[in-house]
Amino acid sequence: MFFALDGFLFAGWVVRIPAIKLQTGASASTLGLALLGVSAGAVITMMLTGRLCRRFGSHPVTVVCGVLLPLSIALPAQTHSALSLGLVLLVFGAAYGGMNVAMNSAAVDLVAALRRPVMPSFHAAFSLGGMIGAGLGGLVAGGLSPSAHLLSLTAIGLLVTAFMGPVLLRYPSLKPAPTAAGGKAGSQRLTGRARRVVILFGVIALCTAYGEGALADWGALHLEQDLHAHPGVAAAGYSLFALAMTAGRLTGTALLERLGQTRTLVAGGTTAAAGMLLGSLAPTSWLALLGFAVTGLGLANIFPVAVGRAGELAGPGGVAAASTLGYGGMLLGPPAIGFLTDWFSLPVALTTVAVLALAAAALGYGARNAAHT
Repeated sequence: MFFALDGFLFAGWVVRIPAIKLQTGASASTLGLALLGVSAGAVITMMLTGRLCRRFGSHPVTVVCGVLLPLSIALPAQTHSALSLGLVLLVFGAAYGGMNVAMNSAAVDLVAALRRPVMPSFHAAFSLGGMIGAGLGGLVAGGLSPSAHLLSLTAIGLLVTAFMGPVLLRYPSLKPAPTAAGGKAGSQRLTGRARRVVILFGVIALCTAYGEGALADWGALHLEQDLHAHPGVAAAGYSLFALAMTAGRLTGTALLERLGQTRTLVAGGTTAAAGMLLGSLAPTSWLALLGFAVTGLGLANIFPVAVGRAGELAGPGGVAAASTLGYGGMLLGPPAIGFLTDWFSLPVALTTVAVLALAAAALGYGARNAAHT
């Protein structure tokens, strides 16, 4: 529920960005600077949240973030300038980053307790929440003001936390289990090799998040501008990608149990690379849409596996490190695609998603002995 709530609230905010832009009178460039507040707040908070989870436990920190995130989502609709928007988005980003680290840390503990690789299922809940949030946001956008919409999201978020928070608080966070890295998961005294493995999985997360960010911001433009697709078809491109990613994550546990971590990472990376080459270089919009869907299936389980493995090795600190690197990839993707488009073309720029997906597959194969680190 907390994973779904996180995706639901973030998507609800994203669909109101155009209305907030009008309300604040921001230009495209000043809006872009203001939106960096979300990223800056998240990155700053992620490492701090890892330390808070080690000290107080991931369950209480998740519940606290479950209160702060709904409260902060109401703030952007109360702003009337780009500067004030950027400042409140720092607060929203801080709550969003904290929630991501805390709930992933709690999920890592549950995966260890269940002794089954169910991490993709948690991320499937995030994707489903995002799809519901975006769908409902689109439906009410014409009838509700941004203030009313975001305040309603605040109420929903607080209600979910009020019902679900006591369940987490009733049970203390699980004690870190001994790991081959030396000491307990979450211990600050990791061996140098274990620390490098955590960074390795963080880079794998970055490679896949780069593709998510690039497709979210540039996929529709590629379909409409380069392939002359109808605006409705172009808008469906990211939705199809997100739907395929959700389906892939729902089947991720079975895939991990059947193939194991290394084969899942390698298969996912190579599948995503093939899909993105088709999506970026296909001569027709329908083939490009097929490529986007295949890309979503390929990328689906790479991020959950990477964050989960980092958490197994280093507890909340590992989750924080991998999440921060991964989020950095989501930030890097859109501007990198923009610069490459100016230098070459958008289809060529989008092929970098395939390159990084192959890099994730290669790194995943290189991490095949990480369990014995």
